[in-house]
Amino acid sequence: MEKIFEIYIRTTPERLWQAITDSEIRGKFQFGNRVTSDWTPGSRLEVSNPKAPGLLGEGENLEVDPPRRLVQTMVALWGEDVKSEGTSRITWEIEPIAADSCRLTVTHDQLREGANNQLYGGWPMILSGLKTWLETGEVLTTPGSLMYG
Repeated sequence: MEKIFEIYIRTTPERLWQAITDSEIRGKFQFGNRVTSDWTPGSRLEVSNPKAPGLLGEGENLEVDPPRRLVQTMVALWGEDVKSEGTSRITWEIEPIAADSCRLTVTHDQLREGANNQLYGGWPMILSGLKTWLETGEVLTTPGSLMYG
């Protein structure tokens, strides 16, 4: 199963790439979660939150092509119900549309049919938060952002 999310953001590919790969910025739009890695092919990534008791996710960077494409594996660790789903894949594709905007397509695939929607259900909130932060500098309050409030 795959889920595809597409959004248009008033920003440059470089600034969008930075927002996706900078742990501090990522925390501003992904529920306070930090994603840490050295962002090289084959490197490990970890998802954590300062208010969570342990890692929320882990994976590997399969493709790293700044500022155009990032492909990662992910195992969700925030609960046994999602951990049992195993490894899925997330692909970030950045395409400049004009001098001042980009199309971001996020494909979350290699999900089993009927997979727990906690694995992919947060993407609309995450991407809305990313767009809001890049365009206004403000943090968007969403149900996900209140989780560790």
